[in-house]
Amino acid sequence: MTISVVIADDQQLVRAGFRKILQAEEDIAVLAEAGNGLEAITAARRLQPDVVLMDIRMPDMDGLQATRELLRGDPALTRVLILTTFDLDEYVYQALHAGASGFLLKDSPPDQLLAAIRIVAGGDALLAPSITRKVIQEFARRPARSVQPAPGLSDLTAREHEVLTLLARGLSNSQIAGRLVISDATVKTHVARVLMKLNLADRVHAVIFAYETGLVQPGDT
Repeated sequence: MTISVVIADDQQLVRAGFRKILQAEEDIAVLAEAGNGLEAITAARRLQPDVVLMDIRMPDMDGLQATRELLRGDPALTRVLILTTFDLDEYVYQALHAGASGFLLKDSPPDQLLAAIRIVAGGDALLAPSITRKVIQEFARRPARSVQPAPGLSDLTAREHEVLTLLARGLSNSQIAGRLVISDATVKTHVARVLMKLNLADRVHAVIFAYETGLVQPGDT
């Protein structure tokens, strides 16, 4: 299966470098390039790529706003992998909150870029350990919140609610299976249903949803 990609970066040399790396792979096809957020949205909506490589700092519309606009309708239609030279807390949290499925520094080796594209295209989220720590720290800094009504939350079954809670606490599928005494396959099914009912792109955004609605508080185990 070929993974289709749109490259969005305001520097032509950077786009050319990414294109050269990606075109050398048999399972990846570059559909288009974009020099700003508006062009990225236009190209992505027209071509519906599997993945958009999105720079954060671009003219006219930055990558964060473009990601937010692009994923507003259907977050599962196209995955966004954020690429930036800036490893800053504000960008990490905003990018994930906008709906991005991954966050990668531009100076990452080519093999890491290729692996990231394949991971994100496969429906998983990509977070380096340093990025994960920043997200957890962001939640830890925020005051505790009571559970707020959220679209889709009431649609979850009791079991799906349990799975979401354990997922947000950082448990893997096998760990959730052990805790609930069910099979890994059953957990996987529950996770898929939770994502569908809550209109979430992946597990990372399920975690963000659980924290932001107060379903899970920092420090919960």
